[in-house]
Amino acid sequence: MMGTRSHEKATIESFRDDPEFAAEYLNQVLEDGDQDELMVALRRMAGAFGGVSEVAEAADLNATTLYRTLSQRGNPELKSLTAILKAMGLRIAVQPLQVAI
Repeated sequence: MMGTRSHEKATIESFRDDPEFAAEYLNQVLEDGDQDELMVALRRMAGAFGGVSEVAEAADLNATTLYRTLSQRGNPELKSLTAILKAMGLRIAVQPLQVAI
């Protein structure tokens, strides 16, 4: 009998297995969401990459600090955000806005 898994677990596994999906997910949050939604998204992403402790180690950050950074009240510095994303195999990129003509 085949086991079942939650939608949340399947989504988190997809982040790890498909970096393009993970990048698109974060891009959508950045485009449509606010900072609270970004912190939720980054916490979900951390789960895909072994949890906050493993991401903190890979990003050369203190785990307690990373938990605070990714909390609802978190406000990561660019340096920390860049390190977190790099630990997940992602990076920040700048793109021009699409202007309707």
